[in-house]
Amino acid sequence: MKRSDPPVNHPLASLVGPLKYACRSDFAQLSTVKDLRSLLERALAGATGVDAEALNHLRAALPHVDDPTVDRRKAALRRVLAGLKLSGVPLPEELAQVASTAPAPPLPLGVGGGEGRRAPDPVPAWKSAAPVPPPPGTKSAPPKPAVGRGPSAPMVTKPAPEGKPEKRKKRVAKGQEESRAEAKLLSIAPRSGPLAIPLKTMGKKLGPRLLAALNKKGLRRVGDILFLLPRCYEDRRKLQTIAELMPGERGVTVGEVKMADFVPGRTGKRYFRAVVADRSGSIAATYFNAGPWLKARFPVGKRLVLSGEVRASLSGREMAHPEIEPAEDLEGSSVHFNRIVPVYPGFERGDQRMFRELASVVSESYAQHVEEPLPESLRGKLGLMTLPEALRALHFPAGDSDPEMLDKHLSPAHRRLAFDELFFLQLGMGLKRQGVKTEPGITFDVSAPRLDKARGALPFELTGAQKKVIAEVAEDMGHPEPMNRLVQGDVGSGKTAVAVVASLLALQDGYQVAVMAPTEILAEQHERTFRKLLEPLGYKVGLVSAAGPAKRKRESREAVARGDIHLAVGTHALIQEEVGFQKLGFVVIDEQHRFGVLQRHTLMSKGVFPDVLVMTATPIPRTLAMTLYGDLDVSVIDELPPGRTPVKTRVFNDKQRARVYEAVASEVQKGHQAYVVYPLVEESEKLDLEDATRGADKLSQVFPGVTVGLLHGRMKPEEKDLVMEAFRAGTIQILVCTTVVEVGVDVPNASVMVIESAERFGLSQLHQLRGRVGRGAAVSYCYLVANLARSSMESSERLGVMEHSSDGFVIAEKDLEIRGPGEFLGTRQSGLPELAVANLARDGDLLSLAQQEARRILAKDPRLAASEHQGLVKALEERWEGRLALARVG
Repeated sequence: MKRSDPPVNHPLASLVGPLKYACRSDFAQLSTVKDLRSLLERALAGATGVDAEALNHLRAALPHVDDPTVDRRKAALRRVLAGLKLSGVPLPEELAQVASTAPAPPLPLGVGGGEGRRAPDPVPAWKSAAPVPPPPGTKSAPPKPAVGRGPSAPMVTKPAPEGKPEKRKKRVAKGQEESRAEAKLLSIAPRSGPLAIPLKTMGKKLGPRLLAALNKKGLRRVGDILFLLPRCYEDRRKLQTIAELMPGERGVTVGEVKMADFVPGRTGKRYFRAVVADRSGSIAATYFNAGPWLKARFPVGKRLVLSGEVRASLSGREMAHPEIEPAEDLEGSSVHFNRIVPVYPGFERGDQRMFRELASVVSESYAQHVEEPLPESLRGKLGLMTLPEALRALHFPAGDSDPEMLDKHLSPAHRRLAFDELFFLQLGMGLKRQGVKTEPGITFDVSAPRLDKARGALPFELTGAQKKVIAEVAEDMGHPEPMNRLVQGDVGSGKTAVAVVASLLALQDGYQVAVMAPTEILAEQHERTFRKLLEPLGYKVGLVSAAGPAKRKRESREAVARGDIHLAVGTHALIQEEVGFQKLGFVVIDEQHRFGVLQRHTLMSKGVFPDVLVMTATPIPRTLAMTLYGDLDVSVIDELPPGRTPVKTRVFNDKQRARVYEAVASEVQKGHQAYVVYPLVEESEKLDLEDATRGADKLSQVFPGVTVGLLHGRMKPEEKDLVMEAFRAGTIQILVCTTVVEVGVDVPNASVMVIESAERFGLSQLHQLRGRVGRGAAVSYCYLVANLARSSMESSERLGVMEHSSDGFVIAEKDLEIRGPGEFLGTRQSGLPELAVANLARDGDLLSLAQQEARRILAKDPRLAASEHQGLVKALEERWEGRLALARVG
């Protein structure tokens, strides 16, 4: 584990991965990250023994981490990081720097920004005091501006000296906040040549104001301008008259300011309103929560370009928070008018014109100096434009370009850059995969007698899908190179049976097996399962736990090191330095996406290139699987064992809870058991949510004579064990719990799952929770209880998907579509280059093509020694710097 990684047993450590993604490169990916509030709530629910001041920071930030206002959201995340720092979670360097800009001391924030003292206004992204992060893959060296072909994001200025107060930011209207968001800079820093020329050498042409603005954003070389891609485009080939603007559509028009002032709204609160007119009519530009500075942007008599969504109001047409810029050279300019015009991220509209002029000069004069990394044969085969052509087309599209395709990032130029990113991602993955295959591993005996003996340990008949996957695993284990295989299967598809058979093949050859699980509860369950099946055959199974008495922990570690324990099951405790194996030959990693690359690498290094079987119970969309696990061979268990009945799912609102309780009572009377899951452990002042502690008390009154148990992450391991044993034995009929039961808990008699505040959970998590029932022969039910007041369109869509589908793969694809890849990628220390143009939810076809072409090239030229592949080698080194060394890690 890296020194900067948080201690895995800290109750708040789970927040570091998602925050690292959300805050990366001055929050460049923030818009792709959804539902941080739920994540923070779950972490707070399990936060025992955490510093009170740290909890104040976290609770103060909680209502605002998903705020639609970008700057308020950034301020909330800075406060979360400050709380983590106070709580003793060691933060990676880039997060520690962001935390240092958090507002302090913590002030009470009313939900939605209401009551209490108001927190200091956050510093806008482009004025951020966060230090410059290194480009992806580089070591933490002194910061350099990032330029070039590869993916990353913009950089910002050095932190202000300690003791100097930050300037309060001016209030920013919504449109301008959006114009500052998501500056995605494709980043490979040129070390020489024209693209490395410092911008300050062009000082007179740029002017001090623009040069200062560029410097603040970390744009210091000519190449930086070329690789800052437009956020969106405006079609100014023919500007609409105001009369031609259609309500409900986005429009661009030009007119003269007739009036501009603050006026009272219907609620009595004042807002800014400007009236702009041309010969055909007039339109109002309205801004809420705007500062007095805005009036200076609308001098009466000045001609302005307005861009935004047109609405129809009682007083006529209006644009809410339009983006504006001067219209001084409407007729003569070929840069700002009479064409499709780029709009750049991170710049207010006043600076857009100056930056656009600079981008025009740079793309015309310097784009030809960009090196083309793809072989000509590959570009010709796929009909791809060259990289210089693509960059020119992105900054200044041809007159016949499709504005809609440009805006959706689906133009030929965008597709070229997206392919570029995905291709080098897959090429690096291919080399990692190839590196595994060349390591000297273990050739296990997978002969028919050994395989039959291993299968014979199971007390049930395998499904066809399980037999197929076991055959694939056995074939890999019989080869001398190390196995690195991912087994995907839906909830309850029987992955553990595959792991048992594979483990027995290794055990019969005299090797030890390590089984790593994400939670103590699941580790204990695995230990029971493996012991029941393996100990009758003479193999000793032991649990290596971070919990429990020191003597017991030491004894289990010593038994593993002596080889007395043949199969060791554990959580992160297995990767601690003091745990050593006598002869480790096979590793099973359950729930892959919960572990970072380096943690898996640590476990694998405890054996001489052991075979690795990765299992994930959360189905992963095809595009994400290709991206995250492109270097693993993949097997899919696509068949449920006989006797499993589909779970019937219904969505109710919180006003219909009595009907849900009736259904639970009916099942309990039949002798079955029920889970009731809550998002929180106990009542929160900040959140109007049902919590497990009060829920257990309430359900004890609702169901007199029924034993109600309580299970949550704050309980001691021995307390959890007692509760789970009582539930398995049937002495607890209703188990009230948090998401601690999300993974792997197996009680076949449980037939009802009730999920309270279901709108707070993601699709994959809901599917996992539902998978705790339907494990026996009885018909099972899942009731999703949603809070009407808090439900959104997105949460309603999620719950609708759950009600109509029980296929985990369908649900995973829908989850990716609804929430985007940010959450999937943000919770995994992936060690992958960041994607700035490609979108996994959109570019599945390009990803398949990129993987196919990368593997084709490596099959012909495994070492990329051919002269036509030298450009590939250089680009790979730049994009994967320092990361292809982890070649054997998934």
